Amino acid sequence: MKKGSVYVSKNAEISPPSFVDKLKIRYRPIICPFDTLLSYAEGKKSVFDIGCGSGQFCALVAKATAAEKIMGIEINPRLVQNAGRLNLEFKKNKTLIFKLFNGRILPEEISAYEIVYMIDVFHHIPPAQQTAFMKELLQKMKPGATLVFKDINAGSPLVLFNKIHDLVFSGESGNEITKLNAIKLLGNIGFDVHASLTKTRFFYPHYFIICSKPAV
Repeated sequence: MKKGSVYVSKNAEISPPSFVDKLKIRYRPIICPFDTLLSYAEGKKSVFDIGCGSGQFCALVAKATAAEKIMGIEINPRLVQNAGRLNLEFKKNKTLIFKLFNGRILPEEISAYEIVYMIDVFHHIPPAQQTAFMKELLQKMKPGATLVFKDINAGSPLVLFNKIHDLVFSGESGNEITKLNAIKLLGNIGFDVHASLTKTRFFYPHYFIICSKPAV
């Protein structure tokens, strides 16, 4: 892969963004604290986004940070195509890679990235598979790499608004857990947990957990 290229999976559909996709691209930055998320990418040269959607966060990383290589994976082929389009303007000086993800086996490429983001992905994983998913992620990350784990706090009554949001936009209700349970899960698996915080944006109770894979 040459620097300055944008790769979109050959399996992605070539179709324009849907009306719902356009709404998400326009309004998600309003309800999701991307400013806080971006702060953790400062000084990183490579950024990996699990569940990148239409590529809004990857575009912000490309525009606002010194990251030279950015990769996103997504289970919806239409969104993979959207992400490629949305990030075309950054192809002159960045490497951007977007690939289709089967939702089960994480790509080996994760091991080449300094920081990995999971933004509102965990609550879409079936509860019986959540621990195994995070164990596989830890196994595939490079030693010393950072994980920014951001999700919706089941410990807040405002979680109801996110459940309604997911029913409207995704056709499913989320499997959120509390911030404390997420910290416990990540620590028990083997991540080094360094910090956590909560931030409510409009009616969405976000939490962030900053952790890393132990260095060898």
